[in-house]
Amino acid sequence: MVSSRTELGYDSKIEGEVIVSRRDAIINWVRTNSMWPMPMGLACCAIELMGSGGARFDIARFGAEVMRFSPRQADCMIVAGTVTYKMAPQVRRIYDQMSSPKWVIAMGACASTGGMYRSYATLQGVDRIVPVDVYVSGCPPRPEALLDGLMRLQDKVRHEPAAGKLFTA
Repeated sequence: MVSSRTELGYDSKIEGEVIVSRRDAIINWVRTNSMWPMPMGLACCAIELMGSGGARFDIARFGAEVMRFSPRQADCMIVAGTVTYKMAPQVRRIYDQMSSPKWVIAMGACASTGGMYRSYATLQGVDRIVPVDVYVSGCPPRPEALLDGLMRLQDKVRHEPAAGKLFTA
């Protein structure tokens, strides 16, 4: 029996116990549903980040409940809060230690643009030191906004060429 199961998120054909699909679709499906975030909680947004892991919001529904505190085990950095110039080299170092492919979510106004802090000590956006894939607006953003940002990141990962990133460091 041959059937097409497009509801799985990729074009596939199931013949008995064999699934035939494209390599990029399979790799991206695995990456999308098993993100391991690295929480970079620097200010009040980190409280909302912790709230997204609770039972009410349940980030586990999106396959991202395994928060890793080692950069070598994480593939998605969530920068939550104000980044100061004193902290910026450490944020960049942790980003560099993450294995490829890696993605970054800037959570909150302070991480995205410096927020209300226009001082000599505040970095005016984390995108000045690391490439940001998704911005989550709000001050602080609610856990639902973070989950929306996570879904936008998953959609981005789902449509990117996976094989190119698989064999490059």
